[in-house]
Amino acid sequence: MPATTLLDDQHDPLGVAARRRRTEGWLVVLTVTLIVTGISAVGAGAIGIPPLTVARIIGHHLVGLPGEVSWSPPQDAIVWQVRLPRVLLGMLVGAGLAVCGVALQAMVRNVLADPYLLGVNSGASSGAAAAILFGAGAGFGQYALSASAFLGAFGASLLVFLIARSGGRVTAIRLLLSGVAVGYALYATTSFLIFASGSAEGSRSVMFWLLGSLGLARWDALLAVTAVVLVGAAGYLTITGRRLDVLAIGDETAQTLGVAPDRFRIRLLVVISLSVGVLVSAAGSIGFVGLVVPHLARRLVGAPHVRVVPVAALLGAILLVWADVIARVLLAPQEIPIGIITSLLGAPFLLILIRRLHATAA
Repeated sequence: MPATTLLDDQHDPLGVAARRRRTEGWLVVLTVTLIVTGISAVGAGAIGIPPLTVARIIGHHLVGLPGEVSWSPPQDAIVWQVRLPRVLLGMLVGAGLAVCGVALQAMVRNVLADPYLLGVNSGASSGAAAAILFGAGAGFGQYALSASAFLGAFGASLLVFLIARSGGRVTAIRLLLSGVAVGYALYATTSFLIFASGSAEGSRSVMFWLLGSLGLARWDALLAVTAVVLVGAAGYLTITGRRLDVLAIGDETAQTLGVAPDRFRIRLLVVISLSVGVLVSAAGSIGFVGLVVPHLARRLVGAPHVRVVPVAALLGAILLVWADVIARVLLAPQEIPIGIITSLLGAPFLLILIRRLHATAA
């Protein structure tokens, strides 16, 4: 990514106001789209519920309005207990994966990087497989699966950091190679656990989890995901947007502009790893969101990360909610793993991106 693209606000101050208005316009459009998407998604399913009824049920639970209940108890339970937590989790996971993808592409300076490049999802998969197949983490009760997945993700992140820092510096290439190596090793571990269990039903459950699902969404589980996405991922990465810009240019330029690349890269590694660990433990491994959405956001508002991060968060939330709707209704009452839908949507875009990269190089 050329410096003139990443730092265009400094190179073209006369265009700052126009770009800011464009970004604000997209933020308004995407926010309204997300609200409409949320209400529509809550109403969609094997039992359809009109959007107005959905809005009334949500308003009744949140602020007590309308006071008169004009809907049935099953509709109330479907909206408030089942679908709304699922849709909110989809928004949070989609936003979190998207902004982590933005940061990781800047951190390793690779446009094809995604949040799972650091091996976090492989660690989470190993933890989840151990919980499903062998009862690991039983002491966590109903949170055994999520807790085991998070501990696996945390262990993978720590291992990647230790390997990447063994040479004294945490460079982009060290992180990239360490993440790939740890990811393959833990993927092999997960495969071994599946074959060693001898349980066909358990293996099927692991494979379904590996492809991602929002079926475990609960109100009590949303708090941690909300904190991670709003504060840990989107908040921190928006605040450090300028430093992400210079890091994406190169370590030498970053040092010249007063950014210590190694220390900043370590902070980013901590934020991204913890965020992705929580997201994967809540929804499984959902691919392509963190790879595709950052490029869409840059197409809309340009390269500076202070603008890309919030736009990417909204785009990721919208994309994942609609992918979940398709997963729920396409073969209803059977549910398709959401990772299949995101892969089908993301693969064509990836092919287009590769062709454009090839044309640029030529």
